[in-house]
Amino acid sequence: MLSVSNLSVQFGKRVLFDEVNVAFTQGNCYGVIGANGAGKSTFLKILAGKQDPTSGHVHLEPGKRMSILEQEHNAYDDTPVLETVVMGNKPLYALKTEIDSLYADYNDENADKIGELQVQFEEMDGWNADSSAAALLSNLGITEDLHFTTMAEMDSKLKVRVLLAQALFGNPDVLIMDEPTNDLDYETISWLENFLANYDNTVIVVSHDRHFLDAVCTHISDIDFGKMNHYSGNYTFWYESSQLAARQRAQQNKKAEEKAKELQEFIARFSANVAKSKQATSRKKMLSKLKIDDIKPSSRRYPAIIFEREREAGDQILNVENLSASSEDGDLLFKKVDINLAKGDKVAIISRDSRATSAFYEIINGNKKADSGKFQWGVTTNQSYLPADNSDFFTQNINLVDWLRQWAKTEEEREEVHIRGFLGKMLFSGEEALKNCTVLSGGEKIRCMLSRMMMLRANVVMLDEPTNHLDLESITAFNNSLKNFKGTVMFTTHDHEFAQTVADRIIELTPKGNIDRYLTFDEYMSDQTIKEQRMRMYAINA
Repeated sequence: MLSVSNLSVQFGKRVLFDEVNVAFTQGNCYGVIGANGAGKSTFLKILAGKQDPTSGHVHLEPGKRMSILEQEHNAYDDTPVLETVVMGNKPLYALKTEIDSLYADYNDENADKIGELQVQFEEMDGWNADSSAAALLSNLGITEDLHFTTMAEMDSKLKVRVLLAQALFGNPDVLIMDEPTNDLDYETISWLENFLANYDNTVIVVSHDRHFLDAVCTHISDIDFGKMNHYSGNYTFWYESSQLAARQRAQQNKKAEEKAKELQEFIARFSANVAKSKQATSRKKMLSKLKIDDIKPSSRRYPAIIFEREREAGDQILNVENLSASSEDGDLLFKKVDINLAKGDKVAIISRDSRATSAFYEIINGNKKADSGKFQWGVTTNQSYLPADNSDFFTQNINLVDWLRQWAKTEEEREEVHIRGFLGKMLFSGEEALKNCTVLSGGEKIRCMLSRMMMLRANVVMLDEPTNHLDLESITAFNNSLKNFKGTVMFTTHDHEFAQTVADRIIELTPKGNIDRYLTFDEYMSDQTIKEQRMRMYAINA
């Protein structure tokens, strides 16, 4: 349906893609992965016709329609929300516009033309366009009272949902999406996962959300060494396969029969856990044909994120009583929050309003004053905190070695070799460690903040949206480190896999108090009694 032939992209001396030849076929969902800078977004732009390659070309089967998730959030500011969605089907919208213009200047001469166009419009299911668009918006959390407002009047996070509805509208033959889960809540992401898992056409998606890639992908399209290769299966299968391939290649003396047996057992184990029944049969067939030589060890580097504690905390960690907070605009964020944190708890702090979770962290770290209530840390605790906004940490015109030295506690820790050790674990080695801290990318800043946290050796770690700006390799390493950490963790994230595999306790902040359960994230979100309680605690007039 969609193919790429002899595609090359070069910027100066840097070769991003070198003679790439791949095809994307109907009924499959391809998750495009690659290290930061590998060219994932560039590749999608080339597929969408928004950027030209150095050489080669993209071919879309004649008569097929491609839809792209719009990245320019202000592109439709003068357009009503419902109309913005319908504009996603460009041929249908062009036909509708032409019919409307002919009606505006109606006469006997254009009556026949209108009739012909209306037949085409009906064949394209045009008369149901508005109702279909409205249903999409509602499923994505855009209530009916907003359907006829202009895009300029919409909150930025709601704009993202409208543009997602626009991309999905009209059942496009090829759907291209770059980070579609950004700014979506868990319920909306779950709806999108189900929608795409049952989508019959071609989907090509870039995402850092591993749970999302596992739920929707039939193939992983890996960008590495300037090439792209398709692999059957979802992200977890690709990751574990690539790790297995790397281990086996490192053991050159291992017998071929032992290698084959290990791979066969791995594939059988993975096939048995395929979640989507629709995909299970075909995916098992694909996996049964897989050979170890089909999976190549990756060139990616994984940071060594290791949280160690200076000392073990006592039983008293954190006590919060009757805590309430409002936004700068006066909106109530949370009220009457009571929490008693136990040693070793790994707690996902969640809320439908991200301002609430950020305000909570800022209060318990002494950076913001609560409206009411109090909190007290245990005397044996020491804390490290990764805020959602870390910009205040990177204002000085200094290199990374001097930047990290600010948090050294002893003369030994201030030595450059010691500092470089922490930076090296986060992939800042050699000259990279001398970069100026004011010119770092978002992902580089997060890795610096993690170096700082590792140096502090706290027994309580707090993380507000820690996976923002990180690549899949860093997220995976980060996730594994927190699972192994022996201290107490409080974190907020939109990464489903992160929440499910790290948290053993969920605390939700609402305008009517907090919900506190010792459950995994999936158990919490699927519990019907908790769902009903959440509805009551967010209801404005209840």
